[in-house]
Amino acid sequence: MSEQMTKQPGEMRLKTISPQQLNPELVKNLPLEFLKRQCAIPITLDNGQIAIALADPLNVEAYDAILSILGQACIRVICPTSAIEQAISRCYYHSAASNSDYEDSDVWELPETESESNDSAFIHGQAEDLLSIANKAPVIKLVNKIFFQALHSRASDIHMEPYESEMRIRFRIDGVLHEVLSLPKQQTAALLSRLKIMANLNIAERRLPQDGKSRVKIGQEFVDIRVSVIPTLGGERIVLRLLNKGSGELDLDDIGFCPEVLRRFRNVIRSAHGIILITGPTGSGKTTTLYAAINELNCEERNILTVEDPIEYELPGVGQMQVKPKINLKFANCLRHILRQDPDVIMIGEIRDVETAQIAIQASLTGHLVLSTLHTNDSASAMTRLIDMGVEPYLISSSVVAVMAQRLSRIICPDCKRLHEPDQEILSSLNTNGTIPTTPTQFYKGAGCETCLNTGYLGRTGLFELLVIDDDIKELIAKRSTSQVIKEIAIEKGMSTLREDGLRKALAGETTLEEVCRVTQDCSSRFEVMERVRS
Repeated sequence: MSEQMTKQPGEMRLKTISPQQLNPELVKNLPLEFLKRQCAIPITLDNGQIAIALADPLNVEAYDAILSILGQACIRVICPTSAIEQAISRCYYHSAASNSDYEDSDVWELPETESESNDSAFIHGQAEDLLSIANKAPVIKLVNKIFFQALHSRASDIHMEPYESEMRIRFRIDGVLHEVLSLPKQQTAALLSRLKIMANLNIAERRLPQDGKSRVKIGQEFVDIRVSVIPTLGGERIVLRLLNKGSGELDLDDIGFCPEVLRRFRNVIRSAHGIILITGPTGSGKTTTLYAAINELNCEERNILTVEDPIEYELPGVGQMQVKPKINLKFANCLRHILRQDPDVIMIGEIRDVETAQIAIQASLTGHLVLSTLHTNDSASAMTRLIDMGVEPYLISSSVVAVMAQRLSRIICPDCKRLHEPDQEILSSLNTNGTIPTTPTQFYKGAGCETCLNTGYLGRTGLFELLVIDDDIKELIAKRSTSQVIKEIAIEKGMSTLREDGLRKALAGETTLEEVCRVTQDCSSRFEVMERVRS
């Protein structure tokens, strides 16, 4: 078997339950609530034998009950609770999330009384389990199936886009949008109302943008949802950001640093004071890197406080403060109060204006370590961005200790990874003048399989460009030098660019050249990038 299995007297143990071992026919006569409560499910082993998977080896009552309903001989296997819960959810709803199931004739009928009674949990901030929808209204089933499919597809966002005759639903998976289904126009009103009720928004307001949040539960896992609604020509457009509360505890070793950059970054974040900036566009993993750095610094001897908008993940042992613009509690106001709490490390979700930047600089100059994000294309542009905000260059050079730009690149799926010879157009676009070897043994690509949803990619890794501010860079900042000049000097001193980091990962077989071209830009055409990478 593909799963690691060990035998003990009278029992068999499985670490995981694969989708191929699930059989909806075995569970069709078994109540869902019973299986969830008993944490048990019948499965088919690779050899064709029927087995009952249990989390508790002493739960003889559940084993006998399932055995009597199935009416056939079954062996007993012991599985972790998480594996059984995931198997239950997949078996009941994965196949039910096909396009045909979205086209119930009564989906768009949403009785007002029923919606009010079924949504009391959302209004009071509780999370409803996606696995507990057996007797819900069709529109509630529809919404929960969409959430369920998105979570199992590893989607980070759900886009619901209304047009003249249909609503297109797309999932952002590993940073790229994929269309999953299209709904008739008449079904959209009930769908939008349901989502607004979940987010505690005004369902009667259709002219103004609205923002809200909700929470769903699947098994023992909670997922926070940020809801954004805007009016468009075809109707109200909704984007849902899915924040898995269990995926925020990352270590710096897990996000894709090469050993040398990781060593330098760890040295930087251990500074006693100064500002460390993480830059990049929206969706480039800046917040994840900040959380990983905070986890690295989090210990009993340090007082760590954060100001965020919104708080995406809860960090044990860290004081997290939520920005509330409606009551004038903005980043700058929060920072003023935080400085009175005697912090050692301060994390600012984003530097958006000169007032926030100036307070962050003052905090760093008075002995605090400040970590924050900034929206720029590369590391050197952070200096000119702060100057454009109105910050004096001498303050930047005396406070900022490092800037790290980053991107997220998709990882080749290990199950369908194949040798690949890149196109000449891709090679020429990298500005390497033929320095990249064109032999097919150098590069790989995913052919597409069920595991990666036929995309050829599974997961993402970070590409990093770390600029440490030394005396020469400080002098350039004080002279108001352009970002290109600063970057060229940093490269001469040995800084690895985003593209170089991507090419290293492509040569190592982690990603593709197409991905490197998609997520990076060549800002160092005066240098032989590939020769530096290979050396």
